[in-house]
Amino acid sequence: MPIPREVDDSLRSVGGVPGLEAMLPGEDELAETSRIHHALSEPLRLRIVHALAVQPLCVCVIKEIAGIADSKLSYHLNQLKKADLIVGEQQGSWIIYRLTPRGERCLSARYPPPD
Repeated sequence: MPIPREVDDSLRSVGGVPGLEAMLPGEDELAETSRIHHALSEPLRLRIVHALAVQPLCVCVIKEIAGIADSKLSYHLNQLKKADLIVGEQQGSWIIYRLTPRGERCLSARYPPPD
């Protein structure tokens, strides 16, 4: 089945299907990007990331903002840590969470709300 001329012309300009495939991210990069999107796909985790963009916070404040039990909060914080969006640092008997540089970059591209 022939492809539309416009698509065929564009495809030829990048070296055909092999040229197009060479321009795609590798499997490792796709897996990493997928982890980030997964971590940010949950509104509660997105809320936590936005709160940490304002300032570093302890778990007790994050828990109040999230309004969930400790065990559920731990799960969500771990998802954000696995995606390298946040980090927790021990300060005395407290763990203070803050955004990583990757977390900051993810929030720097804000999109307008849908109409």
